[in-house]
Amino acid sequence: MRETQEDLKELQALLDASLSRSTSHLRSIITTERTLTAEELTGVLTGMCTLALSTVTAKGEPRISGVDGHFLHGKWHFGTARKAAKARHLAARPAASAAHMRGEDLGVFTHGTVEILNPPGGEQAADWPDLLAYLKDFYGADFFDWDNDVVYYRLHPHWMSVFAPDIAKLTAASRS
Repeated sequence: MRETQEDLKELQALLDASLSRSTSHLRSIITTERTLTAEELTGVLTGMCTLALSTVTAKGEPRISGVDGHFLHGKWHFGTARKAAKARHLAARPAASAAHMRGEDLGVFTHGTVEILNPPGGEQAADWPDLLAYLKDFYGADFFDWDNDVVYYRLHPHWMSVFAPDIAKLTAASRS
């Protein structure tokens, strides 16, 4: 867990606000008994988590693809090839949705706006050196040409909900 107390406080406020303004149908599924706190969530979302990422084409058509997601400081971070279609979509239309699901045990659903962390020839995010060190440690320093091959994003969520019907089972699995 890499989250600060401030990260956890912000994430908990987001989770609470998102659920409170959700439809009655969603609130009948995601209840206080079938969700996670910010602290529980950050304890479960460690390492790489496969995300289904949704972007939008210039014609307004949805596109979904898989990316490696890393949940750091209460936000999803993910990358793709600089020449990938999703990179073009996000450069033009930075709104995105992501879902991480583990069978019927966990669903984390996020809507927000992406920030490019390492734009080509542009100013990098202030924390990019720390994130790059984390990613190189995770994947290996020679896995990519980190400057030219990949672009990384941070998804700033404006809505996030978590479905976890058996919290004890989920948190036990994350400790194994």
